[in-house]
Amino acid sequence: MKRHFRGSLGLVGRIFAILLLTVTLEFAVGTLIYERASQLSLQDDEARRLAEHLVIARKLLTEQPSQDRRALGTQLTTDRYDVHWSPAAPPPPPLSPGLERMRQQIIAWEPSLERSRLWLRLASPGRHSIINGGLQLPDGSWLYFGMHHSGGKWAFTIGRMGLALIPVLALLIAGGVLIRKTLGPLRDLTRATDRIGLGTEVILPEAGTNDVRNLIRAFNAMQTRIHRLIDERTETLAAVGHDMRTPLARLQLRLETVAEGETREAMGGDLDEMGAMIESLLAFLGGEKNPEPAERIDLAVTIATVVDAFQDHGQDVDYAGPDHLEMEVHALALRRAVRNLIENALHYGKRARVTLLRTGAEVLIRVDDDGPGIPRDQIDAVLKPFARLDTARQRNTRGLGLGLAIVANAVELEGGQLTLANRPEGGLRAEICLYPAGRVGKA
Repeated sequence: MKRHFRGSLGLVGRIFAILLLTVTLEFAVGTLIYERASQLSLQDDEARRLAEHLVIARKLLTEQPSQDRRALGTQLTTDRYDVHWSPAAPPPPPLSPGLERMRQQIIAWEPSLERSRLWLRLASPGRHSIINGGLQLPDGSWLYFGMHHSGGKWAFTIGRMGLALIPVLALLIAGGVLIRKTLGPLRDLTRATDRIGLGTEVILPEAGTNDVRNLIRAFNAMQTRIHRLIDERTETLAAVGHDMRTPLARLQLRLETVAEGETREAMGGDLDEMGAMIESLLAFLGGEKNPEPAERIDLAVTIATVVDAFQDHGQDVDYAGPDHLEMEVHALALRRAVRNLIENALHYGKRARVTLLRTGAEVLIRVDDDGPGIPRDQIDAVLKPFARLDTARQRNTRGLGLGLAIVANAVELEGGQLTLANRPEGGLRAEICLYPAGRVGKA
């Protein structure tokens, strides 16, 4: 699962994750340092406020008669501080290091409190802490006080962190947008890479950082070299095909002078096979640079026409399907693919059954034969170029073994899928599955 997550996370996601981690760590460390630094400042501020309150309370209580001091203590009590007066003296409690430091801060702010035997103690440890204490008045009585530490500092801290998160989030969003824009040329390069070999040359504009521009420049140069090599090979194949057809045509003419008989029939078969081999070789090797554009055709009529051509030559080929089914395809390549499948079915069986049907969003072209089929462990191998599985099919295999490879290339050009499967009743089923994506007309 972890490896799958790493593989599914794109380059933009990884860079954004790095940015998020960096900003989060910087924010966390900065907040921690700031809070540690400000904690002393907050404690000092609390000590100053308590010192001021104690000085005022001591002065007011000292000026009042003893019988009025309890009532005055109640009046001096606030939400933050409790004030009480008592003539009794408590035992001085031991101070913790933290409270001793706070006591020293109070005395530093109000040195007059040093002679009042000021003491502090933590009465309620926890989130809502209460610090109690007392100091002696000039007449020997005592002023008791309590300071509620209600966690306001934490509320203040959380609020301050929330405010600090606003620019952090803005920075992350801006960083994500900039990263996505910076890596835009790489996404264009990825899409262009997927279109290499589909017949059209895609020259990308050089954009982005220096490294990305150099990469796009190298890609454009590589693509130009590849297409130049394909062009040169296509032109060479066309020239070779023309040169080879010329002597074949001469041999065909000379064959007419040979007397009727088995020799003439055998020579004619050999010439036909050589012509078919040249045609299939040119179709396979020249198919990488396909100049044929996709066009909207009546697929049902096209397949029926191919079937009729076989029937005119006395072949047992049937067609089952709608009378009309319009679809945008590469007509020549798909027609050649259907013809190859029918020839393959007739070669290894006695008849071919061609079926065209539409199931939901798919268009299926099936060609069934009654031949011996193909071993299940060798079905994938027959789709490779120059594959000859004579042990699985009949020994009188003709051609170069490019028929199914040409079909696979044509189906790939359409973005479809070719599957071969042995039928339960015997024979082989070759099925082309096309995904028209809304380009199918009314049947």
